[in-house]
Amino acid sequence: MTSDPLLAGLDVGTTNIKALIFTPDGQPVAQASLPTPVHSPQPGWAYYEPEELWQTTAAALRQATAQVDARRIVSVAVASMGEAGVPLDSANQPPYPAIAWFDARTQPQAAWLEQTIGKDPLFAITGLSLLPIFGLCKLLWLKQNEPDIFARTVRWLNIADYIAFRLSGQQATDYSLASRTLALDIARRQWSPDILAQAGISVGLYAPLCPSGTPLGAVTPEATAATGLPETAQVAAGGHDHVCGALAAGVTQPGVALNSLGTSETVFVSLEKPLADPNLGRQGYTQGAHVVAGLYYVFGALYTAGACVEWFRSALADSRDYAGLIADAEAVPPGSDGLCFLPQFQLASPPYDDPLARGAFIGLSTDTSRAAMFRAVLEGTAYDSRLMLESLLAYEGVPELQAIHAIGGATRNTLWMQIKASILNRALDVTQVSEAASLGAAILGGLSVGVYPDVAAARASLRRETTRVEPAAGQVGHYDAIYQQVYKALYPALRPFHQTLQQIKESV
Repeated sequence: MTSDPLLAGLDVGTTNIKALIFTPDGQPVAQASLPTPVHSPQPGWAYYEPEELWQTTAAALRQATAQVDARRIVSVAVASMGEAGVPLDSANQPPYPAIAWFDARTQPQAAWLEQTIGKDPLFAITGLSLLPIFGLCKLLWLKQNEPDIFARTVRWLNIADYIAFRLSGQQATDYSLASRTLALDIARRQWSPDILAQAGISVGLYAPLCPSGTPLGAVTPEATAATGLPETAQVAAGGHDHVCGALAAGVTQPGVALNSLGTSETVFVSLEKPLADPNLGRQGYTQGAHVVAGLYYVFGALYTAGACVEWFRSALADSRDYAGLIADAEAVPPGSDGLCFLPQFQLASPPYDDPLARGAFIGLSTDTSRAAMFRAVLEGTAYDSRLMLESLLAYEGVPELQAIHAIGGATRNTLWMQIKASILNRALDVTQVSEAASLGAAILGGLSVGVYPDVAAARASLRRETTRVEPAAGQVGHYDAIYQQVYKALYPALRPFHQTLQQIKESV
């Protein structure tokens, strides 16, 4: 394999849109990052203007391609956030913005699906625990609240699909992002006619399905002018950002888990086939198709892990630099001076299934310091990771865990990683992957043009640095006592109050 080719990988994420260019051994040689433009017109609502997403992506690509000899770029693929989708009319124009994955307006549509189809039947087909975030709920919201716009909609593309369409002119959906729509039969790997018939949605609204890494076509002249990519570069089907990150981190076999930490956090385990136990869905775990052909995965998500940290920094710490916050928190003893934090700012994380769950600090007093509160946020997210992982590993068919690979921007917070290892009482292999989602997308592009003959060859080609973070022996017992005696009881105790507060809020 020659070192001459370059591979472009895009990550259209919740916070930033990143364009990176890699050598085949996974080393970044150019990169650019721009904030993801998002609009929040009212509490609970958030959306993306598709043209703004494209223009921001194109601008990031222009910045990245200007740093290299762009003629060497042989492929490009896109990783993106899941659940959000772009409606298109017959002229391939969006008649409505893309409702963000974390937009809360679709709770009534999730309730309607529960009543019309049922949670267990939906899980049996899609592998998803019914939540308002999934794409089908957003389509139903359009149908029920914007019928004229819905009538004009002829296609629904996931975010990565839309960017790939703007690059290549071809519309397709890979299995990993299709897995986040609540419309895919994951065992059969086809759009579910049963679900869509009951929901009153035409199968034709969805794009043709294909494996991640499928060649879609060359970069169009228009996209070349906008991005700096050469017309000779192949556009390949990408995938869901967390799953692309798993590919980049080498989590492509049973027995290895991925802990991906960004705005949201996932605990991800590869599977040979989907799990059938309906309790998995009742507890909020989801399954889907891996970007590696033929594989599946199961994961639990804390949707606001990194978002909680950023919220604290902006709302309670005057946007102070992270280095200072971390240094102060390091001086606070384990247990945060008797403070505990519940990190469920948007939806409950598994093993609970509750869209009304909210966060909380427990143990506040006049002696509570900002440093203790910040450390409590880090500890609370780690307790939640342990709760998810323990519950998941108890299911039959989930392989025995041999290692946990941690990736994502938050892994640079060494205090957080030490806290997490001690609370989990498991070693963490912090894998220094430069922008894992982008690298995973770039690998898929490389597969599409034969730079790698297969996934195993791609994995062997990558140069990665891994640091093992061991549990701190003196902290494990203390954290375990808090976890067993306090944290595990917090959500069940607070759940009825979350529901009551929501009812009161809606009555005002």
